[in-house]
Amino acid sequence: MHDFTVLVLPGAFNSSVAVTLDILAAAQAVAPRAGVAPPRWRLCSVQGGTVGLQAGMSLETARLPARPRDDRSTWVVPGLGLNTPGEIRQCLESDDAAHAVKALVRHVKSGGQVAASCSAVFLLNAAGLLEGRRATTSWWYAPLLARMSPGCTVDADRMVCADGPVVTAGAAFAQTDLMLHLLRERCGSALTDLVSRMLLIDGRQAQSPFIAAELLANGNGLVARLAARVESALPSAPAVSALASEFCMSQRTLARHIQKATGKSTQALVQSVRLRRARALLEGSRMTVEQVAAAVGYQDATALRRLMRKVAGANPSRYREGGYGA
Repeated sequence: MHDFTVLVLPGAFNSSVAVTLDILAAAQAVAPRAGVAPPRWRLCSVQGGTVGLQAGMSLETARLPARPRDDRSTWVVPGLGLNTPGEIRQCLESDDAAHAVKALVRHVKSGGQVAASCSAVFLLNAAGLLEGRRATTSWWYAPLLARMSPGCTVDADRMVCADGPVVTAGAAFAQTDLMLHLLRERCGSALTDLVSRMLLIDGRQAQSPFIAAELLANGNGLVARLAARVESALPSAPAVSALASEFCMSQRTLARHIQKATGKSTQALVQSVRLRRARALLEGSRMTVEQVAAAVGYQDATALRRLMRKVAGANPSRYREGGYGA
């Protein structure tokens, strides 16, 4: 019996595959110190044999069983290393993806759990496994996933989303967070905490601190101009009504454009610009938290701390090298 089945597709992102295997190997090594059974896993591909990853790397895999019996392992699909919507669609049209999709569907129908990060989340969507569920992916792909899966609630702010038998994670290195989440579920907190300490992995709950509004818009000129306008006006960010008037449209029309491009409301977009600016000041200046709060338009440091904990899952001090003013 295996705890995990790592399903690798051709061209997968090297680091995403590597961190999956490294975390499992580390857990196996330290399990005796934690007093628990070590995790067991298998590395599979649709066809088996040598699978090429990005940049000319490759690894040996076992063939994914056509109809495995009594398989209670969690199937993990590392990031696919896809950089554009066109690459995602092309990958989903491949024979390997088609076979993987069918296998994923069978596994869930038989009571199994599946997990994926980054662009591999689109494979779960192709399998129909995100319908009616909450999921996350790389934050800049969230609008695309929302369009491709209108029945899914896409939560780009979260690093890891677990909904029933489906677990999803954000951008490529969120594979680390995904594996720690799955390891904690499967093998317990003692082993997971030991692996985190040994590999120096900090727990991260959100992608929010890393989101850049302009990139989230995937080239949408209106959103880029709006984000620049808000940032240039700080600390006095314009009201939504003022922004709509300035861009010569109703608030409803503005909200519709922003929602379509980013998956966020107008107010949430304004907030993300302010938080990104706050983080930049915390990381790159000696301003106190109180001064940073004032510079981005919050009444006091308490308001900034509260919002950062809610949206980013961290206090301002986390972004302050040396802890100035924290």
